[in-house]
Amino acid sequence: MIDVTEIRSLSDFQRNTKAHLRRLKKTGKPEVLTVNGEAAVVVQDAASYQKFLDEVDERESLEGVRRGLEQANRGEGRPMREFLRELGAKHGINLDK
Repeated sequence: MIDVTEIRSLSDFQRNTKAHLRRLKKTGKPEVLTVNGEAAVVVQDAASYQKFLDEVDERESLEGVRRGLEQANRGEGRPMREFLRELGAKHGINLDK
């Protein structure tokens, strides 16, 4: 969630870039920059952004596993060996060894 105290004007960011960058690195929190009083862009330090991307990737992976388990519990899907044979055939690999 974005802290409403971290909303700044783009003009202020441009005038005080170094101070903003120090604050972004120190807090790890994003800032919303406004243009004419309206939110225009969000800025964040690179390390915090990478952490955010990693968390999103993990959540998406867990969601995929959850959906797969629900499908398996409903009896949907097919045996793994069948899938692997089809995948191998598609790519010219014999997996029946």
